[in-house]
Amino acid sequence: MELKIKDIVNLFQVSEKTIYRWIKDQKIPCYRINHQYRFNRAEINEWILSNKIELSPSLINLAASQSSEVLFKLIEKGGILPLDTAENVKDVLKIALEKINTPRNLSKEEILDALLSREELMPTAIGNGIAIPHPRTPIVTDVNNASISICYLAKPLEFGALDKQPVHTLFILFTSSPKMHLNVLSKLSYLCQDITFLEMLKKQIKKEEILDYVRLRELDWQKKGNLI
Repeated sequence: MELKIKDIVNLFQVSEKTIYRWIKDQKIPCYRINHQYRFNRAEINEWILSNKIELSPSLINLAASQSSEVLFKLIEKGGILPLDTAENVKDVLKIALEKINTPRNLSKEEILDALLSREELMPTAIGNGIAIPHPRTPIVTDVNNASISICYLAKPLEFGALDKQPVHTLFILFTSSPKMHLNVLSKLSYLCQDITFLEMLKKQIKKEEILDYVRLRELDWQKKGNLI
């Protein structure tokens, strides 16, 4: 367990009293080890994503200290795809997987089961019309098969988001390791709070413009030191 109470206080910029209240109310995932509370870095990141916690540059550093994953390259590999109308989450994921180039060593059925298992655990809708379906643990063994596919829905779909907004865009995420999984989720979560980027997704902007914008944002993060 990598994080302590003081780390959570620094990340969220709240008092220890607030953190202990969250623990008491079982609002934040934690463990009691040798009479002290400890927090799993990956679980906290999932909690941030699922509960639409507003992220700051400090929270972005929740990712591992060295992050070599480049979002625009992963999106370039996964593609940006329009999806036909679907009536439920299972159907929309099935339609998406039919269009996405998935790893050859995994069947579409295996991947669909992994995505649905994660949705049953907790919806991956993060608000603002965005959902980030992903297996709970990485299922891609070769880093060359890692990808992010952006899928524009023909019709917004109820996805269980906390803000009650139907989802119009999916980011279907495949990573090859827990570290990569955490890094990419953190970056995507941050990017999806960018008002300009959200408007681009809502308008279903073409692939080249999306890739250019993501590349520029990543360069900006690096210059400002928000992402290593």
